[in-house]
Amino acid sequence: MTVGDAVREAAQRLSATSDTARLDAELLMAHATGTTRSDLLMRHMREPAPTGFAALVERRSANEPVAHILGRQEFFGLDFAVTKDTLIPRGDSETIVQAALDHARLDARALDMGTGSGALLLAFLSARPVATGIGIDISSAALAVAQGNSETLGLQDRADFRVTSWLDDGWADDLGKFDLILCNPPYVEDDAKLDPDVRNFEPASALFAGPEGLDDYRAIAPQLGKLLLPGGIAVLEIGWKQAGAVSAIARESGFETELRHDLAGRPRALILR
Repeated sequence: MTVGDAVREAAQRLSATSDTARLDAELLMAHATGTTRSDLLMRHMREPAPTGFAALVERRSANEPVAHILGRQEFFGLDFAVTKDTLIPRGDSETIVQAALDHARLDARALDMGTGSGALLLAFLSARPVATGIGIDISSAALAVAQGNSETLGLQDRADFRVTSWLDDGWADDLGKFDLILCNPPYVEDDAKLDPDVRNFEPASALFAGPEGLDDYRAIAPQLGKLLLPGGIAVLEIGWKQAGAVSAIARESGFETELRHDLAGRPRALILR
């Protein structure tokens, strides 16, 4: 069987569990053949299919995310390692990075709250060569991934990662103040219906935030003022139905808000001043 035949069969099989079945099949085949997707499509479709491809398709058909199978995910033009201990960086979250780049000073000192794989902080630092930052997360396993990503991207000298929970008393006492705060907190309602590849494979602690999905915003917003330098901003990711509720929470803590939409036109980021 050729690579092309195997990709077509895999796409047909994966269509029962994935809305991106053909893309999934091509990415898995590129991984199995040790090449890029574009190179696969241009040069390898008539070659014999590698024997390891079937096992990758089996994993995807059981709803395991492609990013977990590949061990990596592209975000903001950069390649990030991901594991079961981190959320998979998604294109929607690039809205947060772009908002930060549009407003933060060139030499900003940044804090990424709930950094996970480090995607938000490291994407920002990669575009701001003199900026520095700290990423915090409650998960030491996630921070190990973030540290590895910082080293792969050559940003380890400007990024520091610490095990910290914003729910603990005094958690920010030794952090100092920041020009920029980035945060993609848990914001999914506890009873929300999620696709199996999210609910069964991504860390629940990074997803769920109470019956309304607002618990972490209520914990975070009152603490931001003491962390920001004069003229500083915070950029929070929100669920697409949460703009009004999170804006109200932010206003209660003395912030003005500006809403940003993602590429699909959905509310995605709140800029707090």
